[in-house]
Amino acid sequence: MKNDEKILEIKHLKKKYDDTVILNDININIYKGEVVVVLGPSGCGKSTLLRCINGLETIQEGGIYLNGEKISNQDKKMHFVRQKIGMVFQSYDLFPHLTIVENILLGPIKAQGRDKKDATQEAEKLLERVGLLDKRNSYPRQLSGGQKQRVAIVRALCMHPQVMLFDEITAALDPEMVREVLDVMLELAKEGGTMVIVTHEMQFARAIADRIIFLDQSRIIEESTPQEFFENPKTSRAKQFLNVFDFEVVKHSDSNK
Repeated sequence: MKNDEKILEIKHLKKKYDDTVILNDININIYKGEVVVVLGPSGCGKSTLLRCINGLETIQEGGIYLNGEKISNQDKKMHFVRQKIGMVFQSYDLFPHLTIVENILLGPIKAQGRDKKDATQEAEKLLERVGLLDKRNSYPRQLSGGQKQRVAIVRALCMHPQVMLFDEITAALDPEMVREVLDVMLELAKEGGTMVIVTHEMQFARAIADRIIFLDQSRIIEESTPQEFFENPKTSRAKQFLNVFDFEVVKHSDSNK
């Protein structure tokens, strides 16, 4: 759960491609230990928001600040910023020619110059924590989608980020694999990790979030606690969005067959 230490500030952010506005006047504060879940329909700018935070996209107006220092559109600083803001994508992005432990160690050793022995010990502890220590010398092709996604989370954690961004990381997984990934994220939340999560998993969002941000048509439409958002949404647009996930179960008795 969050405290009063503000880590990330997004002020009047505007992002557009040519004449198409993707994000317009976005204002968000993220506090240490807080889990913020960003919800909204496809194409509303959720993933673009994460990419802006991590410097993968430039912005046209406003600013993004990490610990009070501006990080948006600061190309020379982004190498260091991405060590503090970890991001896990849908697609794992593991190098196929490297073993699992080699994939994890690439950043800590090459980018941060850390001692290989110490970094390896930490990587193995994290792999054990997510149930994958026995896969340390395997290659990505030998792992399931859920296992690869857990490795991607471990790789990001090994960089000691202050904030973790998760972009629809279960979207490409079979339903059986979704739970094993979500369990890891729930554990991170319990340990006080600061996270911004984009997801379509509504039950997971409700379970993990301290705060829900609902985006639509390039703007923040609603911002509230999970309980308020899911039980009593303030806007008609949020109600409409949530109704999509409510399915009536129709049961036919034998007599009607």
